[in-house]
Amino acid sequence: MTRPFNKPATTIAQQIAHLTAQGMAIADVPRAEHWLRHVSYYRLSAYWLPFEKPKGQPGPRFLPGTDFDTVTALYEFDRRLRLLLLNAIERIEVAVRGSWAYGLAQHGGPHGYLDAALYTDRRQFHDNLSRLAREVGTSPETYIDHYRKTYDDPAMPPVWMVAEMMSFGQLSRWYSSLDDRALRNVIAQPLGLPEALLVPILKHLSIVRNSCAHHARLWNRGFLIRPKLPNKPADLAATLEPPAGNGPAMLYNSLVLIGFLAGKVDPSSTWVADLKALLATHPTGHLAMMGFPAAWAGRPLWP
Repeated sequence: MTRPFNKPATTIAQQIAHLTAQGMAIADVPRAEHWLRHVSYYRLSAYWLPFEKPKGQPGPRFLPGTDFDTVTALYEFDRRLRLLLLNAIERIEVAVRGSWAYGLAQHGGPHGYLDAALYTDRRQFHDNLSRLAREVGTSPETYIDHYRKTYDDPAMPPVWMVAEMMSFGQLSRWYSSLDDRALRNVIAQPLGLPEALLVPILKHLSIVRNSCAHHARLWNRGFLIRPKLPNKPADLAATLEPPAGNGPAMLYNSLVLIGFLAGKVDPSSTWVADLKALLATHPTGHLAMMGFPAAWAGRPLWP
């Protein structure tokens, strides 16, 4: 049995009429038209979900008091939150790139990373290498082009070059697949966490980073790939919130971990204070939807 999609396309005027009929207050129609034209109805719909009544309740779709300005303020809050997270994750990612490249270069030389014996799964290693080789072969980066034109043995550039062209996800996979736990810990040491924690945290942060980079809704999103929570240092453990059940991870613990790691790679960082200032501007103040516990601001790592 087929299930055809039969929703019609609607004009912006029809979209505004529909929202109004469903109980959303729109005080400034030209402003709403601008938002719907330049952001889109579908994209904004993710931000008015918290203001909808539970399905099955009679009457208009939106809760009493819902207005379009609050929805757009929430969208702007989320946009600023993504930019702030990208700023911190960039610093963390660059630090991991540098530590991974340095650790492998010191362990096995400039091209030691190409030794399949370093990795737990040979098939995964060859898959990672094939992907990386394709990118090296087509890369427009000047430093890669210089290597291709100057050297032909080995065909792949040294580890400090490929570290710069890997995606965060690729870097996480190369790092996590290393067989030598001691080597993984050497790489993890500048980040202030053991490799057993850093490996799953980096996998989680690569998902968070991709959400930010692709402009996806972030503030109340759940993440299926959960970070592993440290039980030390004590101030970090006391700031994190133990997960309730096995559901998706909410953003609170991600923010704590990012703040901790950002402080390790840049001790002068004001990122946590900047985040706290942004949180104070949340349009509704309902931070519980981000996983924030009660009295969170009194925990050790919040200034």
